[in-house]
Amino acid sequence: MATMQDSSLLLREILSRRIPPAARSWLERVERLTGTGARLGGGSGAPVSEASTWFERDRFLATFTAAVRALGKAPLGLHAEERDALEAAGVARAVDGRGVDELGRVLMLAQVSRRLPAPELELLLRVCYEQGDGRERQALLRALPFLVEAERFVPLAVEACRTNELPILEAIACENPYPAAYFPDLNFNQMVLKAMFMGVALARIVGLDRRRSSELARMAEDFASERRAAGRSIPADIGLLSLDHERERATRIPE
Repeated sequence: MATMQDSSLLLREILSRRIPPAARSWLERVERLTGTGARLGGGSGAPVSEASTWFERDRFLATFTAAVRALGKAPLGLHAEERDALEAAGVARAVDGRGVDELGRVLMLAQVSRRLPAPELELLLRVCYEQGDGRERQALLRALPFLVEAERFVPLAVEACRTNELPILEAIACENPYPAAYFPDLNFNQMVLKAMFMGVALARIVGLDRRRSSELARMAEDFASERRAAGRSIPADIGLLSLDHERERATRIPE
């Protein structure tokens, strides 16, 4: 996932083309608060190893919340060259179709993850998630694959999968490479079943092909049996979770 985590400069360039002049001060404030400034995209970007003295969490949270007022909710509307650059970086599905405010919040979290010590970053994300509104939570979940040492945030992502709010579930389960990259099998399988139960198209789950398993196929068949017994419809795309014998053998035979 290093490609995603090193893409802050690309995200900033796309964002900077879309923000109105009045919002430039918001972006400058973000760079001061995240300790990046002119170094964005340069240097090691490694987080400091001791408690920070420069970080102002309350101001960061206020600026995070203010993104929607400063940037607006309009879809990014990527240009062809921007989409090509995102494709090359492996992040196109994670960015395409998002609102400008969401990209701004993703950028904030990606930048600060390079400078903030791990305990402070984990606390910051927890506070952002617990205190944020739905749109802020969605941005945080979509930011996870862009963060340094992103595997640390699996518990938060798994917790988000328990939601009954469809937009929150979609933020972690759909067009998001994080679950396929980091979730243990049980949590990934449960997320897929929850998404199917809530009517999410399985084709939107990134990495489903490589995370498909006999256990997931069994869980899907149990789900289908329960639906049949209750006289309920079965999702038309449930077949995406089945394993044919040829594919199953191919996973066991080295090339």
